[in-house]
Amino acid sequence: MIQNEWRMKLKPYGKANLLKAWIQIINTLVPYMGLLVTMGIGIYFNVPYPIIFILAVPTGAFMVRAFIIFHDCTHLSFFKSKKSNQILGHILGIVTFTPYTIWQSQHNKHHGTVGNLDERGIGDVWTMTVNEYLGSGKMKRFWYRVYRNPIFLFFIAPFFLFAVVNRFLSTRTNSKSHFRSNLITNLGLLSMLLLVSFTIGIKYYLLIQLPVLFFASLMGVWLFFVQHQYDEVYWERHEEWDFVRAAIEGSSFYKLPFVLDWITGHIGYHNIHHLNPRIPNYYLKACYRDVHEFKTGKTITLLKSFRLAMLTLYDEKSKQLISIKEFRKRRIIKV
Repeated sequence: MIQNEWRMKLKPYGKANLLKAWIQIINTLVPYMGLLVTMGIGIYFNVPYPIIFILAVPTGAFMVRAFIIFHDCTHLSFFKSKKSNQILGHILGIVTFTPYTIWQSQHNKHHGTVGNLDERGIGDVWTMTVNEYLGSGKMKRFWYRVYRNPIFLFFIAPFFLFAVVNRFLSTRTNSKSHFRSNLITNLGLLSMLLLVSFTIGIKYYLLIQLPVLFFASLMGVWLFFVQHQYDEVYWERHEEWDFVRAAIEGSSFYKLPFVLDWITGHIGYHNIHHLNPRIPNYYLKACYRDVHEFKTGKTITLLKSFRLAMLTLYDEKSKQLISIKEFRKRRIIKV
């Protein structure tokens, strides 16, 4: 189907539902706040910290769920009202350590360029082609392999991105709206820090918030990665790039167990989301169930997804994302 046909087919699902939205806000933020309070009480009563640390995993998962709502707000799809989306988006931006307007701008750029080899660099994971890697110096190749190393990409970079990088404005923009968004988020985080410091103490805040942010950022980046980084992922040069193919073939259906699918706001139905980002997350599953064409898309299961972390370079000849091991096996270059 062409883009207009897809637009008409998906249009019935792109309508916000106020009741569903509020139910999702409640079943996300109440458990999230409850788990944070539980961690605080546990520390206060000297519960062994490893137990508190383990509690940071489900708490981080609910932060990811809050981020999915934030994400819908940036697409103006969670509520019917643009203003309501913006207000909730800024609030959840504080909860998730992410400036609303800045992320909205970068993410919209991602939607308009996903799968376009000539438009990489904003809102995506750094991906080099085989030819680009071959033409790079030893230092650049070294830093690229460090960047794509799973330990750095999932266990170091995500936390640094949300905790540090998101606190500053990019040199790419001097937008007043970006400045305001960054200021609102940072002032909100500072207010929370001061509030906790004058009540239970900054030490407790750090012992609770840092591991929660660590696990949430790890899970969030992993979800984003696996939805666009797999063997047969669609990448084309600008003149050959097609929006519909980029959405369907350049975005996966991440088939998760029920609990993980729910906690991640059904974002695994990512091909649908890229075809129509105005579909709120609470309608993605129904859309997949009703529209038969999505059944033929790329499906990635949880167990099979972990090997994707080793895929590193895009080979334009075979139109595949390959690992450094496969790169060497093909004897493209000695590294």
